[in-house]
Amino acid sequence: MKVKGLRWYIIALIAFATVINYIDRSAINIMWPYIYKEFGIADADNKNALALITTFFMIAYALGQTFTGKLMDAVGTRLGMTLSIIGWSVSIALHAFARSLMSFNIFRFMLGFSEAGNWPGATKSNAEWFPAKERAIAQGIFGAGASLGSVISAPVIALLYIAFGWKLTFVLIAVLGLIWVIPWLIINKAAPEKHPWLTEKERNYILDTDPEGSSTVETAPVLSWRELLKFRNTWGIIMGRFFIDPVWWLFVTWLPTFLKEQFLFDIKQIGAFTWLPYLFAAIGSLAGGYYSSRQVKRGITAVKARKNAIALGCVLMLVSLLAIVYRLDSLKDNPGLAMVLIGCTLFGFQFLIGNIQTLPSDYFNGKNVGTVAGMGGTAAVAGTLLTTWAVPIITQTSYVSFFVLAAVLVPITWVCIRYITSKKLIHQ
Repeated sequence: MKVKGLRWYIIALIAFATVINYIDRSAINIMWPYIYKEFGIADADNKNALALITTFFMIAYALGQTFTGKLMDAVGTRLGMTLSIIGWSVSIALHAFARSLMSFNIFRFMLGFSEAGNWPGATKSNAEWFPAKERAIAQGIFGAGASLGSVISAPVIALLYIAFGWKLTFVLIAVLGLIWVIPWLIINKAAPEKHPWLTEKERNYILDTDPEGSSTVETAPVLSWRELLKFRNTWGIIMGRFFIDPVWWLFVTWLPTFLKEQFLFDIKQIGAFTWLPYLFAAIGSLAGGYYSSRQVKRGITAVKARKNAIALGCVLMLVSLLAIVYRLDSLKDNPGLAMVLIGCTLFGFQFLIGNIQTLPSDYFNGKNVGTVAGMGGTAAVAGTLLTTWAVPIITQTSYVSFFVLAAVLVPITWVCIRYITSKKLIHQ
């Protein structure tokens, strides 16, 4: 049996895994404002408790990014992604048995470590299944899964919470990941070189050398973390992720709390409103991938096309965040406009982040792509941890500082991606 366009089935499955990933991780943020009292937590300690839970998740996520990046390079994406999603499905189900803040922290640590594998796994899979001119759009489809997961999670979790309570909600969303493993193992039988369902035409198209004339994946030497850190390109990716990812996580973690405090929303209203910014983000992810892939097809080098897309995304984010800062007080009477402006911010973020995440496969080849992607993910988490603990302090009286912080991080990211790179590509 031969399947035309098999690579698109693979990326569709990865995108769906990412949807599940975000449903699972978003559940606690959406339900927390309405369940924290069950654990004896006072209103005044609500945000600090959520920050602590998020910290356990993010520390594990940071460790998991680097570990699972190496894992994907060592065992391949088929087995690596399988282990990752089974791990996080079991972890989210265990949330139903939380009896204290400490048990939540333990289960969030397990969830963060296993969920981290989705990102280096997706980046490595895209490098295996797509030529350079299509990797950004593939990464955009994968990134759209993150946004679509956030679109779906708010109304779905709100409905499940209302119908079944918070405990059964955690169990039900865990089942999705376990179901996903079945088609993944069936369809992703092997790498493109040996997959029996792949047509020869598509196999030759996928395995063609990229525009910069890099060596094939099979001949690329495996470098250690220390060796990879000798390259400026590695540091450009690491620093770019360190500064830009916290902006996304500011909204993923704190948007429900922001809406409850700023607009006095109940959980039904949160379910009705919070999907909109993430719909913008999903569109931005696809648009950013299309934008750079189209430039590559027109003859622009892959790295330059990615950087052009990153610059445009930074402009969109900065304009939107400054507009929020300028009009924040008046937005209290217009939650719809607030959601649109936040949506424009997340559109810009997803427009650029897929291109940053594609850079490891542009700069490196072989069994180094997942490792560099994981290192970038670890740096992203390190930056996010700092902002996570800052939020309860800077939002005690107003959310102005919240949005100012996000705005400051954007141009710093552009400087890192633009200047912390070498002039020559690194095909190691």
